[in-house]
Amino acid sequence: MPRFMGFVRMQEGIGTPPQSLFDAMDVHIGERAAAGVFLDGGGLYGTEDAVNFVVSGGEITRVDGPYAESKEVIGGWSLLQYDTLEEAVADQQKFAELHAEHWPEVTVVSTLRQISEGPEAPGD
Repeated sequence: MPRFMGFVRMQEGIGTPPQSLFDAMDVHIGERAAAGVFLDGGGLYGTEDAVNFVVSGGEITRVDGPYAESKEVIGGWSLLQYDTLEEAVADQQKFAELHAEHWPEVTVVSTLRQISEGPEAPGD
């Protein structure tokens, strides 16, 4: 079964989502966990304590947050498993719809990416 990583990107510092989104997400994730689709996931704190290691030209530089140049940050992630890519895409749309319904005043980008299990291309 293919596995996928879901990401939620948003502007940093927009505040806490409304309780109605937390409640809807509890139901959504609970149903998917019971079905064996949702494997793990969670929200992320802001970049104020983040650490990046930048590798360039064979050199490593450590850069500590916060990052003033960041326009969007990853606010949450999930590890998911579906029978097909089509099921994963349809479910990711439902996830995005929860944000549109319960937090319409913010821009959220909900991204789904298949996890590579080796050198083959997605769908092989």
